[in-house]
Amino acid sequence: MAIDDKTRTELEAAAFRRLVDHLKSRTDVQNIDLMNLAGFCRNCLSNWLKDAADAQGVALSKDESREAVYGMPYETWKSKYQGQATPEQIEAMKKVHPGH
Repeated sequence: MAIDDKTRTELEAAAFRRLVDHLKSRTDVQNIDLMNLAGFCRNCLSNWLKDAADAQGVALSKDESREAVYGMPYETWKSKYQGQATPEQIEAMKKVHPGH
């Protein structure tokens, strides 16, 4: 199926927004679990958003990109939803993503 660039970009943007909305509603899912299972987390998404903004010359701070992904300031999300990582989660992270 041939899709023009504008439509492809719109579809990708819609899928990204849907993913972000889904993650906002799944505050029970910890970032370390996302990293261990999928190889990315909310912070990765916010970094990718900032990278895209930088590439386009759009002013977007790290805090602003995180708030766009988390739906609130990052520190607020951490204090409300981030649990303590278990030793097993940390060990899995070291194996899957050494040096991360």
